[in-house]
Amino acid sequence: MISSDKIFGIFFFFQICIGLMGNFLLFILYMYVFLILPHKKKPTDVILTHLTFANTLTLVCRGVPNILLSFGISPKMGDIGCKAVLYIQRVTRSISLYTTSLQSIFQAVTITLSNSKWVWLKLKISTFIQPSLLFSWIINMVIYSEIILRNVANRNITDARSGYYAAYCKTDSPHHHIVATFLSAIFTRDLFLLSLMACSSIYMVNILFRHLKTAQRVRSTTQSSQGSPEIKATKLILMLVSCFVFFYWINAFLTVYLFTVRKNSWQLESFGNYIASCYPSICPFLLIKNENRISRINYIKTRIRIFSF
Repeated sequence: MISSDKIFGIFFFFQICIGLMGNFLLFILYMYVFLILPHKKKPTDVILTHLTFANTLTLVCRGVPNILLSFGISPKMGDIGCKAVLYIQRVTRSISLYTTSLQSIFQAVTITLSNSKWVWLKLKISTFIQPSLLFSWIINMVIYSEIILRNVANRNITDARSGYYAAYCKTDSPHHHIVATFLSAIFTRDLFLLSLMACSSIYMVNILFRHLKTAQRVRSTTQSSQGSPEIKATKLILMLVSCFVFFYWINAFLTVYLFTVRKNSWQLESFGNYIASCYPSICPFLLIKNENRISRINYIKTRIRIFSF
């Protein structure tokens, strides 16, 4: 009889494998466009490349330790390994949040009507993308440096305490009020970015609704408007935002619960990691499904093979 832990490990294994495959294919696509087809490069490719890289690191650092634990293998990380894994987990999670928020804001500005007061930003926003991404990496790496100071390897799996706890890592002598203050600051930051996502999403839905009403009045433009790149991109961003927010709040409630209760469980922590890995696993396939350059690249390769014979 297979135990529930091993069943969970199998699900986690397939989730990580599928997610890594999707992110790897997407990353190869962006590198191909950057190096071979630079004329097809889009401003959002830089954002999505960072998102794909962060998602890949998230899947590896969250998935591998929990898969090993599910099959009864305790990863011997040591203090350095514990700090590195937790540090990468937290930084990449924040990068994923920031890039999704930035992508939604960029798309909202892109579809801004020509008579809007934000039209001036439409012409300049592309120049802000790379500096803002670099700033995001730096600030998150600085913020989460406290993990390097506070966490150590868990050498006694039965040592349950308040604060962060996992089967391979734990908080070393936590000061509850300091940890609570830090988590409150992080939650406030996350709430601000989620609010930006919500505002930009509401704005995009409003634009789509007005666009649909205009298309219904002008019958001749209906087909072309429904298939326009801007409308497709907007619908994609709305799907990404909805997906991210859904899994974020589930994981947030689990994190708060694990922090507040006295009796901690690595099974709950693993389930929280599974939920946190859902968005990085689903995200690349949503992007690939709406990536029309893939079919064009395959068409070009097919034509090359035909003419080479």
